[in-house]
Amino acid sequence: MRNTTLQVQGMSCQHCVISIEGALKEIGAVGKVNLRNESVEVAFDDNQISLERIKETIEEQGYDVV
Repeated sequence: MRNTTLQVQGMSCQHCVISIEGALKEIGAVGKVNLRNESVEVAFDDNQISLERIKETIEEQGYDVV
């Protein structure tokens, strides 16, 4: 299992949390959104999911990974 923290812009409410955490769950990752820090902590198996796929998944929800 690998853990990483991504800086994500554009998150402001509980809908953002549900959207991002739900999308990550669908691809097999576990995300924990921190609105205050504008970050997402992600735990994933890097043999199954790439970091690029995680970033794409967040961006597909309408947020910017920086």
